[in-house]
Amino acid sequence: MIEIRNVSKSYGSLTVLHDVSLFIPEGEIMAIVGPSGAGKTTLLQIAGTLDRPDSGSVLFDGTDVLRLKDRRLSEFRNRNIGFVFQFHQLLPEFSALENVALPAWIAGVKKKMALEEAEKILDSLGMGERLRHKPAELSGGEKQRTAIARALINHPKVVFADEPTGSLDSRNRDEIQAIIARLRDELGQTFVMVTHDPEMASIADRTVRMTDGRITEENIITTEATLIENEDGILSE
Repeated sequence: MIEIRNVSKSYGSLTVLHDVSLFIPEGEIMAIVGPSGAGKTTLLQIAGTLDRPDSGSVLFDGTDVLRLKDRRLSEFRNRNIGFVFQFHQLLPEFSALENVALPAWIAGVKKKMALEEAEKILDSLGMGERLRHKPAELSGGEKQRTAIARALINHPKVVFADEPTGSLDSRNRDEIQAIIARLRDELGQTFVMVTHDPEMASIADRTVRMTDGRITEENIITTEATLIENEDGILSE
């Protein structure tokens, strides 16, 4: 669905990404892991069209979206990509319901329809009793559930999440982890997340490890059964 081809990025004399290529399949959770400074967030921002590489391309269904002019790229991003950040990025003057509806309003959806869809998504994430509360009145876990609902409002092809549980305690982390897994299982939602948390990475269908601006390892995780190679070289469950 999404293909990153030979992407490089530098800031001054510092090269952050070195000729990185990556394929993101539809309907999977991908976890990008690695030490701080490995280039994970930069890769996520370029894949999400929030930043442009010095060279290389980002293809959605075969279209190089980075060739789009700024206005068309913004429209494409709004309709096809959702974002979840570590610190929520909710507008403090808006209620949870309004924060979630905002991307739909930007996309031209009528206010009433957008609010109805926002309420439906928030309710499905356990936020039905908190619709009118502003961010300052929400817990950390509630803010992140609101941020996930906002990312889903336009039914995006992919949701990019940068350390989605990095600011949460273990209980709220487990709740967000369960929500992301459920959205993959029930809706076939594609997620790409940067995480330092082994527990979050454990729900991924595949993990990509980065070191010094390069992809050094990619593993596809077998969820139905664990395959083990015996002494005879035969794979068994």
